[in-house]
Amino acid sequence: MCDASNHAIGAVLGQRVGKDPHAIYYVSRMLDGAQSNYTTTEKELLAIVFALEKFRPYLLGTKVIVYSDHAALKYLLSKKDAKPRLLRWILLLQEFDLTIKDKKGAENLVADHLSRLITEGDAPPLKDEFPDERLLATQEIAPWYADLVNFLATHNLPNDLSRAKKEKIRSDAKYYVWDDPYLWKYCSIKS
Repeated sequence: MCDASNHAIGAVLGQRVGKDPHAIYYVSRMLDGAQSNYTTTEKELLAIVFALEKFRPYLLGTKVIVYSDHAALKYLLSKKDAKPRLLRWILLLQEFDLTIKDKKGAENLVADHLSRLITEGDAPPLKDEFPDERLLATQEIAPWYADLVNFLATHNLPNDLSRAKKEKIRSDAKYYVWDDPYLWKYCSIKS
């Protein structure tokens, strides 16, 4: 359940056992100056993004149902010509198997209350940017055995390796044989 007010956003992570909902975790935060100027729809979507980022480890790979008291969010998610900030948030939401259901404020009391709490102090900034590394980021990474194979084939180690890493490769090399294109490991047979 998620909700937003003029000053804060709140969310509840819950789980249904049978027909009864059970709260697992409550979270809320104050909006900064710029976020306070967002439209109601943007604040409601910000509350959902905040909740999904906060509960990400628990929600990835599961069916997620978000209860919000703002029915316009369903329209916003299908809209093609939204603001860039909203498009970034919608892209973030696509990581989840997400369904948004409308739940009136009277039925959404806990999240409604959390969004109206006013707390003193500085809240950490909400990550409402779409990180570049999530946008089709690919990086060429050498496999774990690349340095070992190079050492077995040429008896040379890269200069940029630390002393400990070089010693580790020399030590591990005793247990491997490079038979191009295969890397074999010696194993002892225990009876």
